[in-house]
Amino acid sequence: MCNLYSMTASVDAMKQLFGRFEGDRSNVQSYAEIYPKRLAPVLRSTGDTLLLEEMEWGFPGPQAAKGRPVTNVRNLASPFWRSALNMPERRCLVPVTKFSEWTAEPDPETGRKRKIWFDLADRPLFSFAGIWRPGEGVSFMAFLTCAPNSVVGAIHPKAMPVILHQADHETWLRAPVEEAIKLAQPYPDTNMRMFE
Repeated sequence: MCNLYSMTASVDAMKQLFGRFEGDRSNVQSYAEIYPKRLAPVLRSTGDTLLLEEMEWGFPGPQAAKGRPVTNVRNLASPFWRSALNMPERRCLVPVTKFSEWTAEPDPETGRKRKIWFDLADRPLFSFAGIWRPGEGVSFMAFLTCAPNSVVGAIHPKAMPVILHQADHETWLRAPVEEAIKLAQPYPDTNMRMFE
């Protein structure tokens, strides 16, 4: 389960990947480490254009979650997510420069688990398939996960975030749900890097 990522790309890099978008484009702050319950940049569709805005990472959780936000969308058939997935206007793109998973075993020297980072060798910026919902004063977002590829699976064998190919942005944002959720596939191993 991904609970840490980074978004340090410039506005120019975002324009290259996402094309034209509205919102404050003069400067996007660097988000070196984004954890749940923190604000992060998100692009959502508003008709024919994209809107850049900050949203809090994690949907307010059900009572069983004891107040913890739900950050990763795993069960796409769950009623908790289905209403947002069914509405294209509630899907979004979550810009990312790298994401992290923790090692299963602690480091023998420090006794602590280590952060292992992942990025794409051929792209300094990419996006997760996200969904969002409005809230009072702030909107909330979460992103989809799927079975891991072998690179991520070596560290976290349960799941990895759904990384979208640039050509799939429009499908994710606008297609009927049956077509959109077909994008919940592991990203190809050959394009991924792992580092500490």
